[in-house]
Amino acid sequence: MILALALVATSVAAALIALLLVSLLRSRQQPRPRIADTAPALEPTVFLFDDRTLVDATAPAWALLQATPVRGDEWSRLSAFLAPRFENFEARMGRLAEEVVIELAGSGDAPLRLRAEYHEGLARITLSDLASEGQGVLVDGMSQRALEDEVTSLRKAVDSAPILVWREDARGDIVWANRAYLLQSGALEAEDELTWPLPALFEAAPDAKAAPTVRRARIERNGKAPLWFDCHSLPAADGSLHYALPADTAVSAEISLREFVQTLTKTFAELPIGLAIFDRQRQLQLFNPALIDLTTLGADFLSARPTLFAFLDRLRDARMMPEPKDYSSWRQKMAELEKAAASGRFEETWALPSGQTYRVTGRPHPEGAVAFLMKDISSEVSLTRRFRSELELSQAVIDAMDEAIAVFSTAGVLILSNRGYAHLWGTDPGTTLGEVGIGEAMKTWEAQGNPDPVWAEARDFVTEIGPRASWEANAGLRDGRSVACRFVPLAGGATLAGFRAIGEAPARRDAPASRAGTAGQKARAAAV
Repeated sequence: MILALALVATSVAAALIALLLVSLLRSRQQPRPRIADTAPALEPTVFLFDDRTLVDATAPAWALLQATPVRGDEWSRLSAFLAPRFENFEARMGRLAEEVVIELAGSGDAPLRLRAEYHEGLARITLSDLASEGQGVLVDGMSQRALEDEVTSLRKAVDSAPILVWREDARGDIVWANRAYLLQSGALEAEDELTWPLPALFEAAPDAKAAPTVRRARIERNGKAPLWFDCHSLPAADGSLHYALPADTAVSAEISLREFVQTLTKTFAELPIGLAIFDRQRQLQLFNPALIDLTTLGADFLSARPTLFAFLDRLRDARMMPEPKDYSSWRQKMAELEKAAASGRFEETWALPSGQTYRVTGRPHPEGAVAFLMKDISSEVSLTRRFRSELELSQAVIDAMDEAIAVFSTAGVLILSNRGYAHLWGTDPGTTLGEVGIGEAMKTWEAQGNPDPVWAEARDFVTEIGPRASWEANAGLRDGRSVACRFVPLAGGATLAGFRAIGEAPARRDAPASRAGTAGQKARAAAV
């Protein structure tokens, strides 16, 4: 009996073990359910608007509005996000009531799809991501947070930039701008509410979509000075990107420089001296009307800002500078002229074939520039030549006189004498390097003549200040002859002393003890 029970228990246990093994094998052969099959479906991004007022939205839609950086009502936020991604978004949505249903497909590497429906005064807008639609794309939390942090950092950097930055689409409409642009354009109202569409501050750059361009533009302000900017435009995907750097300081400096140059030009325009200023590259930067008159070069040629060598070539062709023996030596001379002018050592007198005479001077200017001054000195040269000719004629006249003549200035300096004076007294004042005063002349007279008070009286007469009268006297010479002396006051306080040698030494005819103080002296002075 016990044995029978043991056999039954053993059989039952074996059967149970077999059933467990079979169930285990079946469970391993059946496929496991996929996680994606049990994952909940993603909620769509849907907005419900009554005109510009948001009536309702799904959770992803609310998250999208919260992530939009601009402030304002919900429609402004959504427009700021969708306008750059859908061409002609504002215009198409404005016709929703007429078309009832509108479907838009975005462009770019990650295009979106928009479906808008109009029903009983409400607009239902659904957004779909064409790139990830139906693919169950999931992003882990750490990656999403890293992307959000980077976007926040970049957004702060661009919004805090002191320059204007904006983006235009293919039609030239502004689809994005940084805070500096929004503040300048007045698009940000109270409490940072944004008005849409964004106003354009500058005219569109025509070639910005094809190649980078740089231009200067300004913003007009009522009753205030305009604001100037240097606008840099770059082609971008589906439009162009623009940067506007403040240029008020540069414009102000350029205006001041231009006014200064105009002032100099007006000042130089009144000068009779021709002026030409060449910069470091030896290109003409400034000239005055006198240069045109003196050189006979046309204003068109000078306004074209020729180089220094082109300027000198044209002067040579116009025969307005001395003609050289050959062209190569002339070029060498012009190279030396430039170096001398740059160091401030150039000054020449040009005798032109026309008979005119120019004085040309080169002077260095800051920043490596050089200035040339051209002055017509023909009249001065002519006057100098005429004066020299008259002096030579006057000298020839007094040299032809038998009487020895000497003329003293007010200070008692010998300024003129003739050949007879040198022959009589044995010295030629013209060959003396220094000045010959009345004292030196009196010593010469005393050395050749006998002691006589005439010489001292003559010295006092030459240096006397005030009215004077002519007087004459005779004095003896050491060779036994006598000399007739006369002293005549001239204009300007000068004095003429005349000497004539005679064979015998006659008595003095008129040698008062003090000619300066006698009544006869005063009478003769009054007559003079």
